[in-house]
Amino acid sequence: MKLVLITVLFTILSISANCQVLLAPNHLRCDFLLHTGNVSSRGLQVNKPIFAAINQKDQYQSAKIYGTRPVFNWEVDTSIKKVKAWRILVASSSWLLDRDKGDYWDSKKIKSTDTRAVYDGKALIPGKVYYWKVAVWNDEDAITPFSDNTAFFLSAKDSSNNISHYPLSATIQTPATIFKKDDNTDFLDFGKDGFGQLQLHLSSPVNDSIWIEAGEALKSNYELLNTNGNIRYIKIGLLVKKGTHDYLIHWPPNEKRNHRNSPILMPAYIGEVFPFRYVRITNYKGKLNKESIHRKMVFYPFDDHASHFISSDSVLNKVWDLCKYSEKATSFTGYYVDGDRERVPYEADALINQLSHYSVDPEYSMARRSMAYVIYNPTWPTEWSLQNIMLAWNDYMYTGDDSFLKKYYTELQKKLLMPLAGNNELISTTTGKQTPEFLKSIHFPEKFDDKSGLRDNVDWPHGSHYIGNEKEYDGEQDGFVFNDYNAVVNAYYYRALVLMQKIATVLQKKGDAKFYEEKEKEVYHSFQNIFLNPATGLIKDGDSTNHTSLHANMFALAFGLVPKNNIEKVVNFIKTRKMACSVYGAQFLLDALYDNDEDDYALTLLDATTQRSWYNMIRSGSTITMEAWDKVYKPNLDWNHAWGAAPANIIVRKLMGVEPLTPGFDTFQVKPELGNLSFAELKTPTIKGAISVSCKKSELMDAMKVTIPGDTRANIYVAFDSKKPDLIIDGQKSNLIPKDGFFIIKNVPAGKHVLITK
Repeated sequence: MKLVLITVLFTILSISANCQVLLAPNHLRCDFLLHTGNVSSRGLQVNKPIFAAINQKDQYQSAKIYGTRPVFNWEVDTSIKKVKAWRILVASSSWLLDRDKGDYWDSKKIKSTDTRAVYDGKALIPGKVYYWKVAVWNDEDAITPFSDNTAFFLSAKDSSNNISHYPLSATIQTPATIFKKDDNTDFLDFGKDGFGQLQLHLSSPVNDSIWIEAGEALKSNYELLNTNGNIRYIKIGLLVKKGTHDYLIHWPPNEKRNHRNSPILMPAYIGEVFPFRYVRITNYKGKLNKESIHRKMVFYPFDDHASHFISSDSVLNKVWDLCKYSEKATSFTGYYVDGDRERVPYEADALINQLSHYSVDPEYSMARRSMAYVIYNPTWPTEWSLQNIMLAWNDYMYTGDDSFLKKYYTELQKKLLMPLAGNNELISTTTGKQTPEFLKSIHFPEKFDDKSGLRDNVDWPHGSHYIGNEKEYDGEQDGFVFNDYNAVVNAYYYRALVLMQKIATVLQKKGDAKFYEEKEKEVYHSFQNIFLNPATGLIKDGDSTNHTSLHANMFALAFGLVPKNNIEKVVNFIKTRKMACSVYGAQFLLDALYDNDEDDYALTLLDATTQRSWYNMIRSGSTITMEAWDKVYKPNLDWNHAWGAAPANIIVRKLMGVEPLTPGFDTFQVKPELGNLSFAELKTPTIKGAISVSCKKSELMDAMKVTIPGDTRANIYVAFDSKKPDLIIDGQKSNLIPKDGFFIIKNVPAGKHVLITK
């Protein structure tokens, strides 16, 4: 009898061990938005069902879904190596969905290897709330439980670009420190700069008036900087009544803000915001504590826990924290804007913001809204028109969705600027081809400014009248010599053509794809003929100069325009120039260096402590990336400009080497290039789920741990060291042969993996 019981028990345990319990899909997105059922009031989340809130629009806000055929996305557990099918239910009530009834759409079992789908049910009616859930089948044809129900509100289309988006969020913050400077003055520090409003809860023994000062920077201990109009400062008087009362400080709008392009205005449900870290209150007769004063910080919804980075380099860690926080803090309008001074979306700001935002938070709608905005509201730099194509391609690679490419394809074609091309196949803004018809086609207003039309930029600012010990030339172009045909502009033109060929291929426009392929080859050869100096192997600035700048070479290298036999010469030249570019140009300098195996030198730029470094921003007192390296290089710089946050994406994409190989991260690479770091650990989000990479070096062994999300595969690069020639993958010795300095393990499935060399 005992033997029978033991046998039965052993059989049950064996069956249990072999029967894997599948977890339900999670992180459901509708039109790329998470938490579409959440409701907020003036930025603060409330516990109210969305169906009860949509008819009280003045009081409550929720995510707006505009597409009548929304895109659904979801994540699956790492135990699911490959999705083979899915079933989606969409219903008009949660009650129906709880009973597995989809009165609007029951897809049944759809064979598909995607974790995304486009709605294909009954026509959705704007103004109503819908509910959906999903289950999937794995590669063994086992089905998961259904996910939790998720609600979304289908909004009627409005006068915007109809990009689905969240309402703005807010959080209530207390001061990090309060200091009583003297009997008449209280000083408060919120720890970090942030865009927000000031809420006071004061108990005064008398009716009186007080002064409130708020600002981003200090002039000296407990004295706010009030002499630089772009490093923000404000002083407001407040009448305080006897007794205990609440007060909300209303910031006046900045009437001096540049209105050349209309700025993004704050929505009425939030009101005006102001960037500040410090507050000084004078003449208050009561006693302040941390509950007396709050900052209501405003931002686009942001998941602080979605990403993480730490390494053996304390300076690099601080740079990461600075840049990650910058993405959150500068999102206060719901668009990528150029800081507080103008609050205007610019293409270059949007490009760096986009890559950095994707790297630290799995959010895609803010980029899409900004992309749509800048298409119809262009700015003056020639190169930035071409960046529209780069923005669109990044969106496709990170989301896996081609709807933006389809919708704006003809507009992207115009942003190529092909009418500016001369007989040499290159484009120029100074050869008389900027006709009114051309400018209208790319949505320039009839009267733009005194120098109407596109103008070559290269880098910004063009002049600062300060050189110092760390740079040779005035301005941020490294002495670039502007000619009719400009190497930087045409490097962008070439890159845009390459991407347009890819976009046309994705959209199955075969004739266009062939045309762009031929055009990119013509531009490549013309670029070599006109800009390559055969005597030096370097790239000249223009068609009629022999001057060679950092910019001409770093953009050519970043965009694949340097012939293979000249790469070493170009790299060596670039390294002599150091950081002779702006915070914007640094994005492309670092891309070029990492893509050409210069991780040791690139790291010296990322963790530099010179004046022209990210650490200098921290040392200056800023907690958000600045518009320039230092105010001496741009006296009117601001302290809240996320185009300076390139390390947020460079650390993820290049130093830790996590980049999509196919659209939507179905496959991706992990190629850490750590330089002299002995340890680095990263968590970065994707549309498929979080990727984690941890690398640790020692004298005897190097170890890498990688977590690959469900339904994805990765190509993992492990650096080869002749002193540690053996590769062990998940406990098994490998016979792989290194190539170009790496062991390359292809198609690694979802799950946790350990790779060791010793």
